[in-house]
Amino acid sequence: MKTINDVILDRLKQAAGPNGWIDDDAGKASYLDDFRGLYHGETPIVLRPADTASVSAIVSICAEAGIGIVPQGGNTGYCGGATPNADGSEIIISLTRMNRVRDIDPLDNSVTVEAGCILADIQNAAAEVDRLFPLSLAAEGSCQIGGNLSTNAGGTAVLRYGNTRDLALGLEVVLPDGQIWNGLRKLRKDNTGYDLKQLFIGAEGTLGIITAAVMKLFPRPRHVSTAFVALAGASAAVTLLARAKTASGDGTTTFEYMDRACLDLVFARDPDLKDPFETRHDHYALIEMSTGSDVMEDLLGAAFEAEEVQDAVIAASGAQAAALWRLREIIPESMNHAGGVIRHDVSVPVSQVPEFLDRARICARDTIPGVRIVPFGHIGDGNIHFNLVQPVGGDRAAFLARTHDIEVGIHDIATDLEGSFSAEHGIGQLKRGELARYKSDIEQEQMHRIKQAFDPKGIMNPGKVL
Repeated sequence: MKTINDVILDRLKQAAGPNGWIDDDAGKASYLDDFRGLYHGETPIVLRPADTASVSAIVSICAEAGIGIVPQGGNTGYCGGATPNADGSEIIISLTRMNRVRDIDPLDNSVTVEAGCILADIQNAAAEVDRLFPLSLAAEGSCQIGGNLSTNAGGTAVLRYGNTRDLALGLEVVLPDGQIWNGLRKLRKDNTGYDLKQLFIGAEGTLGIITAAVMKLFPRPRHVSTAFVALAGASAAVTLLARAKTASGDGTTTFEYMDRACLDLVFARDPDLKDPFETRHDHYALIEMSTGSDVMEDLLGAAFEAEEVQDAVIAASGAQAAALWRLREIIPESMNHAGGVIRHDVSVPVSQVPEFLDRARICARDTIPGVRIVPFGHIGDGNIHFNLVQPVGGDRAAFLARTHDIEVGIHDIATDLEGSFSAEHGIGQLKRGELARYKSDIEQEQMHRIKQAFDPKGIMNPGKVL
């Protein structure tokens, strides 16, 4: 294991300030494993600075000494992007203590937050001034906005409000040499050259450390209508989505697709949950609109006549809506409970979703006989989580060992349909090989040039993305 000079470690501790560092094994443990347990790293110290000046001081020391830095937020990522390498040569900078809401302005419809702010806390702060912060993820109770920005997180409201990138107005960033770039602007229009913030959003900490951000707020919807729908088929999901968008204007906020296999696992995990329908169906959608229930009723009535929908239930209360959402939200946990899971986070043009599902099912069954195919996701933006659960009675380790065999086939299908092998989870360590496989030579060359220009010493989150 490589070691970092004790003199340097003492300087880093001083830069982090009182209560700003952890160097005992028990204290460091939770920072060393990624969320899915795929990667384990080592570090001599976890630094927890309380302000941007401290982050700047830490980065300056690391730049001088050539020490790798791994920025870490809530550590809820799926691709190992916040886990240090195993040789102990890198330090972790956790932004957890930098969790203040610096400013909230309902007139400007903006909120300025530090990178360590938990997503749910930002949602609540917006609600207190009668505004909406629409980013919503399964991990919103623990993920942090800095990580959301660094991975350009998606979630369930992308259809209406866009990815995290679309919600950002300005950033504060500590650069790889320790300089602080203050780009915390609330402006909706600023046509003054390169939009620097966009380089750091989605860069996974490889170009600098996001320490604060100005994010967009929106008026809170006065009416929300939620429906759970049994579809005539996967193709009906696409036509129903188009119908919903036409009926509501921009009021369709969520359109989530679920295969029946998802619900089977959900009910096996939690028998207290109830099927919304008496009859089994093969395909479902969860639809949410920021409109009155009459728009939803008219939409579903027309869809019934067009034979796109076989059954439907509209939530009559907030509790009923929450119960319908629970069926969607518990899917990942239910898959984990059922055994080993091979996950794919792909996107294709919305019109190509039915073809992708058909081709991907054939590929999965041909590659791993008996596999349980459990697709679900944000069909409104073409993002499908095409997940595979080990065969009943199968060996977990043997199944997971087939991951590469199947992911190449699934990713090839998505790419052939002009899609992406990573829709919202990023690259991290997990998908570096896929990026090299699917990105063109010129795209990769430009990415390497940007990395070299910003981080010539290669200290920012080494080994991630590129």
